[in-house]
Amino acid sequence: MPREDTPVSARHASLESPLAAARGVSPLLIANRGEIAMRIARTARRLGITTIAVHSTADRASPHVGACDMAIPIGGATPADSYLRAETIIAAARQAGAAAIHPGYGFLAENAAFAEAVAAAGLVFVGPPAAAIAAMGDKAAARRRMAATGIPVIAGYDEADQSEGAFTAAAARIGFPIMVKAAAGGGGRGMRLVAEPAALPASLRAAAAEAAAAFGDGRLILERALIAPRHVEIQVFADACGQILHLGERDCSVQRRHQKIIEEAPSPALTEALRQEMGAAAIAVARAIGYVGAGTVEFLLDGDGRFYFMEMNTRLQVEHPVTELVTGLDLVEWQLRIAGGAPLALGQDEIRRVGHAVEVRLCAEDPADDFLPRTGTVLLWEPGRAARCDAALAPGLAISPFYDSMLGKLIAHGATRAEAIDRLVRALEETALLGVPTNRNFLIRLLRHPAFAAGETVSTAFIASHFPDNEARAAPADDATWTLAAWLAAVASPEAVAWSEAWRGWSNAQPLPRPWRLATLAPVAAERSGQAEIARGRAVIRMDGVETLVEAALAPGETASLGTDCLARVGGVAVRYRFAWQDDALWLKLGAHDHVFVVRSRTSRVRPPGEAGSDGVLRAPMNGRVVQLAAAPGDAIDRGATVLTLEAMKMEVALPAPLTGRLAVLAVAPGEQVALGQILGRIEPAG
Repeated sequence: MPREDTPVSARHASLESPLAAARGVSPLLIANRGEIAMRIARTARRLGITTIAVHSTADRASPHVGACDMAIPIGGATPADSYLRAETIIAAARQAGAAAIHPGYGFLAENAAFAEAVAAAGLVFVGPPAAAIAAMGDKAAARRRMAATGIPVIAGYDEADQSEGAFTAAAARIGFPIMVKAAAGGGGRGMRLVAEPAALPASLRAAAAEAAAAFGDGRLILERALIAPRHVEIQVFADACGQILHLGERDCSVQRRHQKIIEEAPSPALTEALRQEMGAAAIAVARAIGYVGAGTVEFLLDGDGRFYFMEMNTRLQVEHPVTELVTGLDLVEWQLRIAGGAPLALGQDEIRRVGHAVEVRLCAEDPADDFLPRTGTVLLWEPGRAARCDAALAPGLAISPFYDSMLGKLIAHGATRAEAIDRLVRALEETALLGVPTNRNFLIRLLRHPAFAAGETVSTAFIASHFPDNEARAAPADDATWTLAAWLAAVASPEAVAWSEAWRGWSNAQPLPRPWRLATLAPVAAERSGQAEIARGRAVIRMDGVETLVEAALAPGETASLGTDCLARVGGVAVRYRFAWQDDALWLKLGAHDHVFVVRSRTSRVRPPGEAGSDGVLRAPMNGRVVQLAAAPGDAIDRGATVLTLEAMKMEVALPAPLTGRLAVLAVAPGEQVALGQILGRIEPAG
C-alpha cells in the first residue's frame, strides 16, 4: 500500500536540491489549528524544518500546540480574535524568526490580502500568489473569466446588479430549480437551493445575510441547479517555472449541508478519457490565473458525462490524504518544496495512481438532529488502526463551539474500492470517541449502503435520497444496549466504584433487587426503568416485564473502562464495549454505535436540551453564539417563525417559535454565547 509519509526522495530520482529548497522555509509558522496544523508539522519535522504553532485561548491545550517546536498565543477564543488576525500572526512570525507561513485551509488560507501582507513582511507564503487567490476568491469574476477561457460553466447570473428585480429576472431566464451562492465564500455558507419562484426573495435575503456575516461580503450569484450531479475535483500543482500538472481526481459527492463528508479517489464515474479531459481543463484553469503551488479545481459532473467549472480552492484541501494514498506522494512536502523555489519533481507522465482510497470526516454533530453541531469534553479517544487517522484529539480536550465541527479524518487505502471501504468501516467500528456526540455511526451506515457500495448512482443527492430525515438517520439503543447500560449504572457508576472492590456489586446472600432508571436525550428522548439483581460475575436485569441475564467479570472501574475493551454476555450474546462516566451521564460504545444515558435515579426529571414544548420555552439546541434577533419582547409571533439565529462551528441555525402567541421574554442579546439547553426565551400562548 502506498504510504503518505513515504518521502518522495525515496521513491524517485535524487531530490537533494528540492529538499534543500524545502528546508529554506525553516522556521515555518503554521497559521492554523487542530488536525491540519499537526499534519503540516509532521511533514515539516521529517524534512528537518523547525515549526511554530499559534493558538487561541481556547486552544491552549490543543495537541497541535505540542506538535510544534514552539508556540505563540495570538488572542481570544473566537476566530475573529485569533486565527483571523492577520497582523498578529505576521507579528508572531517575526517574533519567532520564521522564514515562512503555511496557512493550512480555512481561516486566512484564501485571503489575498493576507498573502500579500506576508510577502510584504519579507516572509514566504506557502500558497499561490495573492493575485491568483483574488482571481478565484470572487466566484462571479471567476465564472466570467473561466467562460472567456473556454472552460464550461453552468448557466447562471454573476453581474454587479444585486437588486431583487435583477435576480428575479435572471432566475426566470435560467429556470428553476436554481442555486443561490455567495460570491465571496464557500463551504456551504450563503448557499440556498430554490425550487420555485415564490421562495426566491426570502432565500436571497437569508443567503446574503449569512454571506455577509461569514465573509464580510453579501454579494450573490445564481446558477442553474443540476439535479443529482457528482462533485468531482482535480488536484493540481504548479511551480514558479510555469510547469503545471494534475494528480487525478477526487469524488466528493456525498455531502450534507453542501459540505463534504466522504471523499474518494479515483471517482467511480470517470472513464480514463474523461479523467484526462477534466485534468486538462483543470490545468487550463490554473494556467489562466498564473497559479503556483497546490490547488483544487472543482467541477460538477452530470449524468451524461458533461462537466462544469464550479470553483477553484487556492489551498490544500481537507481531503488531500486520498490523493496521497493513491499516488504515494506527500502533498505538504510538495507545497514546501515549491514555496522554497524548487521545480516540480515529476512530469505528468510520471504520476502513478495505485488502488483506491476513501476518506470520511468525523464530526461533532448529531445526524438525527438535522446535523446540528455538538460540543463536549473528550473522555476517551482511540482511532481504529485499520486506517490512517488525521486528528488533533486527546482525552480531556474541550471541543468548543468556535471552530468547525470536523474533529478528524479516517482514510483507508486498498487494492480495490471494495477493499478500501471494508478497511474504513472496520477502522470506524474500532474507533472509540466518548464525551462528544459524533457522526461515527452515520458514516458507517453510509459506507455500508448498497447504493454507495455500487458507486454508479452516488451523487450530491445521496443523503437526501437514502437518509431523508432525522428518523432515517437515527440509531436508537436496542433492548440489549439498555440492559447493558442498566447493569453498568448499577455496578460501575461513580457511586458504585466508590465501594471497595471486595464488596462492590455482589452479595453472599440472595441478591436484593436494586431499582434503576435511565434516560436518553438523543436521537429521541426516552426513559426506561426496572430492577437489577447483582451477584458476583452475573446480574439479572428486569425491564418491561422481561428478565435478561448479564454475565461479566466484576464490573471494571473507570480506569479499566478507558484503557481496554470490556466483554460481557447479554442474554447469552457476547458484546464488546467501552464506557466512561461524566457526572450522571454514561457514555457507552458498542461496535458501530455510541449512546449517552442519564441516570435518573440521581437526576431530577428535566426536559431534554433544545426541546421546546407546549410550555412555550425556547431552549438552545447547541452551544453557540447569538448572531441575530428576529423578534422583540411583546411581539406577536406565529408558530414556526424565526425568533433568533445561533451560530456554532461555522453553521447558522434559525430557532422557530414553538407555538403561536406573544414573545414574553427574550433572555439573550446579539453576540452572547449560550450553552446547550439554556433557556433563551418564552412565548405566551395566544388567548
